[in-house]
Amino acid sequence: MLKTRILTAVIVLPLFLAALFFLQDIFWAMLLLILTIIGSREWSNLAKFSVKNTTIYMILTTLIGGELLLLLSQAVKFDPYSSVFLWLYALSVIFWVIGVPYFLKQHVLIKSPMLLMLVGWLVLIPTCLALYQLRIISPVLLLGFMATIWISDTAAYFSGRAFGKRKLAANISPGKTWEGVAGAMVAVLIYGLIWDYIATEDHITMTLIPLLLLMAALGIIGDLFESLLKRQAGMKDSGKILPGHGGILDRIDALTSTLPLAILALLIFYSPPL
Repeated sequence: MLKTRILTAVIVLPLFLAALFFLQDIFWAMLLLILTIIGSREWSNLAKFSVKNTTIYMILTTLIGGELLLLLSQAVKFDPYSSVFLWLYALSVIFWVIGVPYFLKQHVLIKSPMLLMLVGWLVLIPTCLALYQLRIISPVLLLGFMATIWISDTAAYFSGRAFGKRKLAANISPGKTWEGVAGAMVAVLIYGLIWDYIATEDHITMTLIPLLLLMAALGIIGDLFESLLKRQAGMKDSGKILPGHGGILDRIDALTSTLPLAILALLIFYSPPL
């Protein structure tokens, strides 16, 4: 399994980096839309939608996601820091900061297909738009935010294995520990200090480290939320598209809860004056 995971990462990571830095905007948007549609298919599996509802959901996701990406692409041509979807990013952050912790604490089981569809869109679509807009602002900045999550996940894994004793959420994800969380926070703090040291923009350094730490915390929440959904659905992985890694949702679970926050913070605190 480890060999398969490493091989998949070795293949996928260079392809992702090539797309991030070299794809034209329209093809980047198409790639994001395809991944969002695949994510909606996996969400349908987690939600136990019928074949009919799954088909409807994927079609609606294609139409809604495509239209919103088109609107965003037009807006950022004039201003990369366009706030046209500020409301949607804010709604996503509220969901992850307030709604999801409630779901996790109460182990709430959502049964309504309509509500499950809305929650799925709230997970997938703001992430898709954030990936597009952050890349327009700066591919390097987007990569830096994504690296925050990768560093957090890696540090949590190794510190949890080395020192983990107290379970973070035993009924949801038995492998996660508070020691792993502490390790993730320390690693992200060090990463933030390095980023802060090399950053030349004064307006970035003031709130960068708190933002990265909050992203790390929300990344853990995003991971736990998907673990809860998979446990309720009786599934180990959300899909099988990435050998050794599972599905798209398995790879972006922490990004769905963090990238909308990152772009929201940029638009509010870091947007350059007109």
